[in-house]
Amino acid sequence: MKKILLTALTAAICIFCQAKPQTELNIIPQPKSVSLAKGSLKVRGANFNYDATLDELTVKAIGRLAEDLYICSGKPSSMATAVGVGKDTPIEKLKGIFFFKDGSLAAEQYTIEVGKKAAKVCASTMNGFLYALSTLRQIMPEAIFAGKTAEGVKWTIPCCTIKDEPRFAYRGLMLDCARHFYSVDEVKRYLDIAAFYKINRFHWHLTEDQGWRIEIKKYPKLTEVGAFRSGTQQTYDKTKNDGKRYGGYYTQEQIREVVEYASTLGITTIPELDLPGHMLAAMASYPWLGCAGGPYQVWTRWGVSDQVLCVGKEETFTFLQDVLDEICELFPSEYIHIGGDECPKTEWSKCPVCQAKIAQLGLKDGNGATKEQRLQNYVTARIQKYLAGKGRKVIGWDEILEGELAEGATVMSWRGTTGGIKASQMGYDVIMSPTTYCYLDYNQGPGSGEFLGAGYTKKGKNYDAANLYSFEPLADIPESAAKHILGVQANMWTEYIRNERQLHYMLNPRLQALSEVQWCTPENKDYTRFESKMKAKHFKILDTLGYIYRPID
Repeated sequence: MKKILLTALTAAICIFCQAKPQTELNIIPQPKSVSLAKGSLKVRGANFNYDATLDELTVKAIGRLAEDLYICSGKPSSMATAVGVGKDTPIEKLKGIFFFKDGSLAAEQYTIEVGKKAAKVCASTMNGFLYALSTLRQIMPEAIFAGKTAEGVKWTIPCCTIKDEPRFAYRGLMLDCARHFYSVDEVKRYLDIAAFYKINRFHWHLTEDQGWRIEIKKYPKLTEVGAFRSGTQQTYDKTKNDGKRYGGYYTQEQIREVVEYASTLGITTIPELDLPGHMLAAMASYPWLGCAGGPYQVWTRWGVSDQVLCVGKEETFTFLQDVLDEICELFPSEYIHIGGDECPKTEWSKCPVCQAKIAQLGLKDGNGATKEQRLQNYVTARIQKYLAGKGRKVIGWDEILEGELAEGATVMSWRGTTGGIKASQMGYDVIMSPTTYCYLDYNQGPGSGEFLGAGYTKKGKNYDAANLYSFEPLADIPESAAKHILGVQANMWTEYIRNERQLHYMLNPRLQALSEVQWCTPENKDYTRFESKMKAKHFKILDTLGYIYRPID
């Protein structure tokens, strides 16, 4: 009798546990609002229905989820235009998964309502639908990422209501392909995982002292000469390199391919032409660009070269404008990044051509800036004006603040947050990208198993996911200046990151932490919850997708 009672009690407990709704959904970045309910929706073989007004790219994105569900669950999911129903139709009267356009939602907002017979997704733009699709994938079994039929999987999603929108409009991730070159397919894989975590800007670093990576038809030597170096520094010893020829570049057709691919993921690609420093590869290609006239070599070491563009020459600006003309044809983004960082002024102080330009412009030392710093301001303002004539805006690293900065430039604050705080108070738009939080070339911790990187601490800070997660972009920003903080970006510099395997290891799980910094308001962040979600599901997703990562200690 006792055995019968114990069996009955156990069965009752199991039924109670099954009926109890989930208390958390493993979604990253955490949505603005999540409300869970009892029950679930069966999605295996579900019909996908979409608003007839949706654009082609959005419909294709919906179709990719339907196709993946078919492949992984083994049962077809149909695609059809929704007829006789709309965004205001009660979910109880729907059956299947529906996607409706809702013009009342902001550009990147979305809502998801899941009932026991239907799910309803609403957004006003392609990006809103893309973010909703990412969220739907995250609440499905991780087998949805397998690319093959998975046996024994319960293909359901929990009943819930999700209302979501980002905190910041600019959510960026940079990849340096100049120090180490990554193929088009590798760049696409980088974009895939970025888009999954709702990144919407790809900053593509394409020119450096160590390599020029973009085909410019008017100046073919930039890739014939500038795309290749005679060796690569392998350790922290700057006096040694491996003596092996290294390089590569993207043809204009490949550039267009990547830009188009990123756009289908809801990502805008922002190119960087770093000037007037970090230009040794260009000067090796065309020695007349430098103050000394050459000869120059593409650098085989890491660091900052004292050799920079001779900006006293009009020929230098002709070159820059020609290059920017071709870049603007390839990249439709509103912004062009013009670098401006780490530009030594030693050569300018000795160059008679640059000194003559300083005299012609009437530049003087004073008010915290040298006349050579003001010469760089002249370069920035001139390039900014040229790009404005083409309908573009400039972003520059925070050194462009030194001296006087022309109105309308956007500052990317990398040397801590001081530059961003100052720029925002001066009325400039700012993207926060401080080294102490957002530099992904630094190791996530010590240990013999780690790849060689830029180190693992800086100014007493560890560079792990917890550190990045703790970043508050509006700290010390006056309320009146907060509107100028457009968003946050993390940077993947690749001096020591030689291949895709290391690239992904350095990226994950800091990418996921970054996404919550970019997306979530402070009150909606919780590192303990984030860590739990990574361990419960997102490391499994990365495993299934084939991305390596550094485990959270």
